[in-house]
Amino acid sequence: MVQPDAASPLLIKRYASRRLYNTETSDYVTLDDISSFIRDGREVRIVDLKSGDDLTRQYLLQIIAEHESRGENVLPVDVLTDLVRSYTTQAQSVVPQFLAASFEMLREGQSKIMEKMAVIPSPMSRMPGFEQLQRQQQAFLKAMMGGWTNVPGSEPAEEKPAKGSENDMAEIRRELAELQKRISRL
Repeated sequence: MVQPDAASPLLIKRYASRRLYNTETSDYVTLDDISSFIRDGREVRIVDLKSGDDLTRQYLLQIIAEHESRGENVLPVDVLTDLVRSYTTQAQSVVPQFLAASFEMLREGQSKIMEKMAVIPSPMSRMPGFEQLQRQQQAFLKAMMGGWTNVPGSEPAEEKPAKGSENDMAEIRRELAELQKRISRL
């Protein structure tokens, strides 16, 4: 049997019946299965069998909505509100780059935290059960941040800023710098 290439996206085909078919394992999958593939670090691509349309974004949003509706709230209401607003403002062009940069900073911060936890001895390290607590913290961080990968093509395109958006960009840059400082302190 040929092993699937973890570097290439897992192709999921959606049939007219809306059932989702895993082309690697030749079986039907659910949104929870797709969510698990992604958490395990696998890129996923979902296409409509008949039209060939890429439905990945639609299904990823559906997965997020289902998690949020089950009380697994990751996105604060303020962030969701700002996202809705960004679809109707000039900020729409900078929001994707801002979010990508923010997640990249979180990934880098997670990496630094993991390194420090492994290297820097702490007075707490003499406490009974500390090693187990440390392993749990590492597992938590990996689970929380696991599977985050760089989004191909997420590099900001060279565009001339729209009138009035230069102040917005300066504010976003300031906020990014502040976030980076906070993460470095961790």
